[in-house]
Amino acid sequence: MFITQLQQIIQIAAEKEGENDAFKDFLQAANITDIDLLVSELNKQVEQAIDCTQCGNCCKTLLINVSEEKAKQLAGYLQQSVQKFEETYIEKGSNGMMLMNTIPCHFLKDNSCTVYEHRFDGCREFPGLHLPNFTQRLFTVFMHYTRCPIVFNVIEQLKTTTGFADNLQ
Repeated sequence: MFITQLQQIIQIAAEKEGENDAFKDFLQAANITDIDLLVSELNKQVEQAIDCTQCGNCCKTLLINVSEEKAKQLAGYLQQSVQKFEETYIEKGSNGMMLMNTIPCHFLKDNSCTVYEHRFDGCREFPGLHLPNFTQRLFTVFMHYTRCPIVFNVIEQLKTTTGFADNLQ
């Protein structure tokens, strides 16, 4: 059974802070390919069991990068000019980087994305556990440990699968 309640996840994470630091060190010493395979398999299992629309926390808490191409595509889908889309939804940094201008996301309604088929690349990839080089992204992964029930449960399962949990206590 997986833990999906964010308050419970936050409480457990606080209790396991030292354990998680040790686990990061353990993962850094592990074989990258083996860990990627384990994470990929665990991610498939956990993603199937957790309904993201019961949470939606990623859409409530993350800054979303927007590429020009995706802005154009979504503007077209919304039947708006790119200029109107950017005025309404985008904030541009001095370097030209585009971000959604609100948190939570404009397109979140009842924990679901109203533009799901046209969502941004960062949204499409989140939480990114399917991506290679997991052990090189531990800082980011653990940033999402309390934000996303999928990340939390994959990490907790990974502790057992790798044998790390056998060494606790």
